[in-house]
Amino acid sequence: GIIRLGRNVSINSGDKFNIIGRNQTTSFIVHGGSLIVKDNVGMSSVVIVCRNNIIIDDYVLIGGGTVIYDTDFHSLDANDRKHPQLDRENAKKGSVLIGRESFIGANSTILKNTTIGSSAIIGACSVVSGKQIEEREIWAGNPAIRLS
Repeated sequence: GIIRLGRNVSINSGDKFNIIGRNQTTSFIVHGGSLIVKDNVGMSSVVIVCRNNIIIDDYVLIGGGTVIYDTDFHSLDANDRKHPQLDRENAKKGSVLIGRESFIGANSTILKNTTIGSSAIIGACSVVSGKQIEEREIWAGNPAIRLS
């Protein structure tokens, strides 16, 4: 896989650097995919798992405890799950694009096939799965719905 970090990326990780609680260690797991984090991005205690394609554009802020996954990790077929290799190979994958100047609230989950437009806001503890969020929209909840 490929990981590219832009200029001035700020990564806070662990309980001494993230005052919101529910801390985890920041982790980037890239297996055969492409994770691009552009310039001036800030994140705290974030986990990103990339098996396809994740792009985080300039000036994005990602709140503590957020996870971003572009894979289902496991096949939806019960027979595949009996065989580890088939299980991994047949897990669905998609892309995640987080647009410029967006804000992702703490403890959110962003899943495959999601596009978050520029300057959009995702409320804390939201789950965003397969959504096309337009620029400047505000979404929140589980599942996330449009608030404005």
